Amino acid sequence: MSIRQPAEQLTEPVAEHPVPDSHGINLFEADAARGVIACYLPKDLHAHLVPHLKHLGELAGSILDDLAGVADKNPPSLAVRTRTGVDASVVNKHPAYVELERYAYSEFGLAAMSHRGGVLGWAKPMPPAAKYALTYLFVQAEFGLCCPVSMTDSLARTLRKFGESKLVEQVLPLVTTQDFDVLQQGAMFMTEQAAGSDVSATTTIAEQAEDGSWRLHGDKWFCSNADAGFAMVLARSEAVPGLKGVSLFLLPRDLSDGSHNHYRILRLKDKLGTRSMASGEIRLEGAVAWLVGERGQGFKQMADMINNSRLSNGVRAAGLMRRSLTEALYIAKKRQAFGSRLIDMPLMQKQLTKIAVTTEQARTMVYQTAQALAASDTNIANRPLMRIMTPLIKFRACRDARKVAGDAMEVRGGCGYIEEWADPRILRDAHLGSIWEGTSNIVALDVMRAIQKEDSLPALRAHVTKLLTSGLPVADELKALQDERIEAAFAFAQSTADNHATENARQMATTLYHVVTMAGMRWEAKQAKMPMRSRLADLVLRHKLCARDPVNDSAPADPGLVEWLAGPI
Repeated sequence: MSIRQPAEQLTEPVAEHPVPDSHGINLFEADAARGVIACYLPKDLHAHLVPHLKHLGELAGSILDDLAGVADKNPPSLAVRTRTGVDASVVNKHPAYVELERYAYSEFGLAAMSHRGGVLGWAKPMPPAAKYALTYLFVQAEFGLCCPVSMTDSLARTLRKFGESKLVEQVLPLVTTQDFDVLQQGAMFMTEQAAGSDVSATTTIAEQAEDGSWRLHGDKWFCSNADAGFAMVLARSEAVPGLKGVSLFLLPRDLSDGSHNHYRILRLKDKLGTRSMASGEIRLEGAVAWLVGERGQGFKQMADMINNSRLSNGVRAAGLMRRSLTEALYIAKKRQAFGSRLIDMPLMQKQLTKIAVTTEQARTMVYQTAQALAASDTNIANRPLMRIMTPLIKFRACRDARKVAGDAMEVRGGCGYIEEWADPRILRDAHLGSIWEGTSNIVALDVMRAIQKEDSLPALRAHVTKLLTSGLPVADELKALQDERIEAAFAFAQSTADNHATENARQMATTLYHVVTMAGMRWEAKQAKMPMRSRLADLVLRHKLCARDPVNDSAPADPGLVEWLAGPI
């Protein structure tokens, strides 16, 4: 019988396991570009948030990731009746998902921090960039829950902007509390079988009773966070066809006497991704609801909630890409093949660089769009910029997440295809962003609509110029190319909009996204004293804004950039 030799007597070091496992790393500290957030926040708030970001990064790389894996494998179930036969429509959630809810809503206050002070010890409501910096980390562990968190936050925002003061006073504290036992989460029930992106086809009817209250009748086809305490609902209140007859309503789950409102969850969706979170089909059977805003102007009010949700979609896509990149870098740095680390191999360096450029573009677009949203809330004159930035991030970042997740899975190899690892869950979840709150075609056309109807292109051009003027200058040898590509991009966008060339809408949106992120990275390079951001911007210029020649485009990856990206891991 052999006896294991004590560790201190071993003559050779124990070899590192050939299958690297990043579980337990701090996802904030592993991020080489974590300092970018500093140039989007006031110095005092940034200093205050860093310990919380570090704490969340530690949780996201360990406890939250474990909980997310369990919740993904144990999706919610629906009980339509109690055991005594009473109609109930109760969504049963796995304890792992409930624990994730407590972290998101209570410990970190992700749905509350934009609406009131006191969250994470900060006296005032926090700007969007702070909320999205934390969400960006949280989603790297759990994606599904971040949809309900976003809808709760967006519902509070829309209610504050358009709701009557009495209704706001009654509901807002319930959706922004950090007391988990009191909290009422939010949702939006908009989609119908014949009215997905075409809201004018809404058939749900709103009837006003003699006492002035409203009753809703109809079916809603795709309702995420189906058992939310409150939901924003579109319904036809006027005998007028099209959008003009649609109004926005706030639907409570429970009535004032404690009984359930008059609607049923018919079934839960069996989804490809976001399996931890309940999405269902709902039948409204005279459900009591409150009018929000002006009658017949529901889509205009709901559009505000959709804009916020589209930005949130972009944030979640960016977070998934960052988690994918972190995993790929960790594996490449720790795994050896043919006598070398993967990260030292030229072809792998090139692949990691491609993943990194796309990932970091999304991060830049998140914060640039968050700033545009905050500026729009302060001054209506800033609306044109916000109006084009939100569909731009929704269109491109959400599409990019699918490819980045798949490419990063490849770096892990066969293990990446196994459900014991996070890669399959990330890949499944990544497909959501391009579908919810408008498919890619719809959102690209919305970019065109912003140019045509809201004069957003001059605002975007001015913003790009401002970023470049106050950013780290492009190298002399690239300046003429950068100027020409920017000019061509805006000319193409204007021509596409003027000629209503809808077939070019996606190409136009992609080009504008690349221009904005390139300029944003140059601005970040100077503001955050992070010159590597400008080297990323160079790659956007060379490889995404210029036509690629597969024969002559044979330059190796930038080893210094790859080393910087992988440094903290």
